[in-house]
Amino acid sequence: QVQLVESGGGLVQAGGSLRLSCAASQSIFSINVMGWYRQAPGKQRELVATITSDGTTNYASSMKGRFTISTDNAKNTVYLQMNSLKPEDTAVYYCNAFRIRLGHQYSYWGQGTQVTVSS
Repeated sequence: QVQLVESGGGLVQAGGSLRLSCAASQSIFSINVMGWYRQAPGKQRELVATITSDGTTNYASSMKGRFTISTDNAKNTVYLQMNSLKPEDTAVYYCNAFRIRLGHQYSYWGQGTQVTVSS
């Protein structure tokens, strides 16, 4: 079981920046993929960015160039640096840990952190 705790959300004006943090209860070396997803009211949860255990990153096209995912392995923490925020970035942001063990897939979610971007 991997527990994830997000922090860093809040209210920011359009054009501003926020950095989200996700602290894992275990070493993130043991996790195949860490990711950030978001869900806006009335919409489905969508991918924001992922990072694999070897450091490979992937971004949704609308976030590429504005958001950066990174890890601090010593702190078992994943970050999402969000710049040039837009009102459409308003959503609850969730951290995810995806692990494969002995052929089984495990997916863990944090409780989410609200990001609100005002125009």
